[in-house]
Amino acid sequence: FFDNTIILFKNKLASGMRLASRAMSNTELQDHTLFLGFHSVQDLILPVLQSMSHSQSGPLNILDMGCGTSTLGPCIYKTSPYAVRVTYADISSVAVKLLEKHANFTSVQHLRGYFGARSLDLILDKGTDALVRSKEGQVKAGQIVKQCLQVLKPSGSLLQFSDEDPDARLLGELRGVRYFCYQISPCA
Repeated sequence: FFDNTIILFKNKLASGMRLASRAMSNTELQDHTLFLGFHSVQDLILPVLQSMSHSQSGPLNILDMGCGTSTLGPCIYKTSPYAVRVTYADISSVAVKLLEKHANFTSVQHLRGYFGARSLDLILDKGTDALVRSKEGQVKAGQIVKQCLQVLKPSGSLLQFSDEDPDARLLGELRGVRYFCYQISPCA
């Protein structure tokens, strides 16, 4: 994933101030979320951000991995009461182009080497299910988790949202489908 991924990022400085060169455009991004949009998970994500913000003086570094055309990352950026730097990453150039069309981003071509070790506070992942179902998916999914844990701060978290049957707690039910969220943190 980290080798072939195109990323975009946005900064939210503090108290609702945004860098003018990176502000959202007037046109709203159409949410093509296949499952669990921001409003379905905000009661889980915002308390995580709150607990992380107490131990940090600068913006929280967040990666929306496999963002697709979901509005999860953009909604976190727009609604977070805390200073955040949200990076949107996807292996699909089509998804990246759709995001670029509706927002003014700084674009980076490849994710490999972009994040230093222990540099991220939070990684959001809604796309691993699709990867697991593909050829060699189990191996690739394991590699993604390993790479995520390398770039997470010791106090950071990886939130994986899934519709697969996990050993973790149920997050909720939406349109008759039960969704789960795994929270994974690196060992200090």
